[in-house]
Amino acid sequence: MSETATVTDTAVTGEHADLLATLAKQRHFLRFTVRDLTDEEAGRRTTASELCLGGLIKHVTASERNWVGFILDGPSAMRDFDAMTEADWARRADEFRMLPTDTLAGILDDYAEVARRTDEVIAALPDLDAARPLPKAPWFESGAQWSARRALMHIIAETAQHAGHADIIRESLDGAKSMG
Repeated sequence: MSETATVTDTAVTGEHADLLATLAKQRHFLRFTVRDLTDEEAGRRTTASELCLGGLIKHVTASERNWVGFILDGPSAMRDFDAMTEADWARRADEFRMLPTDTLAGILDDYAEVARRTDEVIAALPDLDAARPLPKAPWFESGAQWSARRALMHIIAETAQHAGHADIIRESLDGAKSMG
């Protein structure tokens, strides 16, 4: 990639550009796994896991939206996992599957909109070192803080991890691979 990336008509350089380029590459691999699929195929479970391709993209979309909210607004933008109700957990479980009202096109449009927003926020962020306390969750150390950089790196890692999951699910579905 060139030294300068363009995100919504704003020249982005340096670390911001490097991180956004890395995220863009992982997003591409995730989206590529659903090429030429029907809604039914995108919702099909092909492994022992509960995961399907459409559900993975829904989850990554929700996760990216939440972490960008965290970068902007701190822990109030995210769920307090200690206070989640049964209905909250059910809504979270629905992030991992395609519901009867979901379409692959709609899921991809939502993902594209969240990606556009993330790119805009990161491009405009003056300081990747700005830190916020993490929300309450059993997997976070009490009182820990994450910088915007660390939250963005988490988005990248989450996207890459789920792109790998998606590749396995797609190969199990019809033999198609993202690479190789």
